[in-house]
Amino acid sequence: QVLLVESGGGSVQAGESLRLSCVVSGASFRLGFFESMTWYRRAPGQEREFVASISSGGRANYAESVKDRCTISRDDAKNTLYLQIDSLKPEDTAVYTCGVFDNNNVPYWGRGTLVTVSA
Repeated sequence: QVLLVESGGGSVQAGESLRLSCVVSGASFRLGFFESMTWYRRAPGQEREFVASISSGGRANYAESVKDRCTISRDDAKNTLYLQIDSLKPEDTAVYTCGVFDNNNVPYWGRGTLVTVSA
């Protein structure tokens, strides 16, 4: 069973940074089980939106709203996905959720971690 657990969220002031983590168990990054890994977020009262993704080959993609402030990365030895967010803004307030897609494009999702940014 593939499980994802996010952490690293919290309440911060605008301009600060956070690094979110997503530990994946039940399948190995190193064995190429996953085709891509992603971060999404859902702000209060909003639809879920794409934030960033990284392919098995290491190619990263970012939403326009965050591309200059976010870095997605992964540590295969730790089976962990990261999202570094700098210069946080109040509009970044959301529940951030990680997701991984296996080689059959089957998604697995975590429960999310809350980021609250105050002005």
